[in-house]
Amino acid sequence: MKYYLVAGEASGDLHASNLMKGIAANDPEAQFQYFGGDLMAAVSGKPTKHYREMAFMGFYEVVMNLGKISKNLSLCKNDILNFKPDVVILVDYPGFNLRIAQFAKQNGFKVFYYIAPKVWAWKESRVKKLKLYVDKLFTIFPFETKYFASHGIEVVFEGNPTLDAIHQKIESSTSLNEFTTQNGLASKPIITLMAGSRKQEIKYNLPIMLSLVNKFPSYQFVIAGAPSLTDKIYEPYIANTNVKVIYGKTYPLLKHSTLAIVTSGTATLEAALLDIPEVVCYKGHFISMLIAWMVVKVKYVSLVNLIMDREVVRELLQYDLNPKTLLEEVRELMPGEHKRSEMLSNFNHLRALLGSNGSSERVAKRMISELTSTH
Repeated sequence: MKYYLVAGEASGDLHASNLMKGIAANDPEAQFQYFGGDLMAAVSGKPTKHYREMAFMGFYEVVMNLGKISKNLSLCKNDILNFKPDVVILVDYPGFNLRIAQFAKQNGFKVFYYIAPKVWAWKESRVKKLKLYVDKLFTIFPFETKYFASHGIEVVFEGNPTLDAIHQKIESSTSLNEFTTQNGLASKPIITLMAGSRKQEIKYNLPIMLSLVNKFPSYQFVIAGAPSLTDKIYEPYIANTNVKVIYGKTYPLLKHSTLAIVTSGTATLEAALLDIPEVVCYKGHFISMLIAWMVVKVKYVSLVNLIMDREVVRELLQYDLNPKTLLEEVRELMPGEHKRSEMLSNFNHLRALLGSNGSSERVAKRMISELTSTH
């Protein structure tokens, strides 16, 4: 069968690539076409459009790039019409993908949505579009099953694919000494900085994270480089420091870290599943954050806290994020501190809620089953 996928950011590329592997393993005649990234390209072909050209985050930034977004939408629609897939699989990225869902459905294509839009956080009106334009919704968080059921939408939950991604990357990982040697790092314990996957996030968050460097001389600070960014983006911030950037090794880097400082997003869950204590940070453009405060209706921004439904990791947002408060939180998570032990205990409960490895292939099998039963 023919599968058309749309992933508009780094995390979508990761999970879509694992889904493609699962589909290919269970459908030997699978053909793929997609908007996506390098990980999807490693499975099959190359993207019609790379997500690097699509990643606009924040209300202000989206408004400033409406022309580019419109062109990308037109390209995607024409690509779907030319490819004539058996199914269009949309991966997260709701601002773009819900428009594609409407187009695909109205043109007679079956539509699956993988990694449901976070309508429980904001823009609940999107639930109506999911009901109208999506044939099957595949979720990755256990609490979403109840939420969507309350809106009359049946979902498929087969666990969280982050577990698969982590398992693949660290199955044959090296020791700390080998890792530091291979990556040109010092023989010191590591504090990982994950400042986001977009230029705007780096601009607002990385300088505050770097304020810690001189406070912990017995540690080395390492930035987990976002696949969508280059050294040119990071260099102005780290030019006069000993901080290094490492690309494509986020999971091994986290695994060998004492703790992590993480912008909100998938990375907060990744650190927790690797048993790395963390502080969650997020600062953005004033206008974007002001609008977000007005419309977002969840108690927490980190996935760890949302899944656990309580504050397991500390969230420092906008004006709460400053060198002083960040330093205080990091000190409380150092080895031997009570808060560190408590957080690690909570991470055990988190893993139990998310199910076992193999989520990506289970979802792939369900998708193929749905398609073959309707052919």
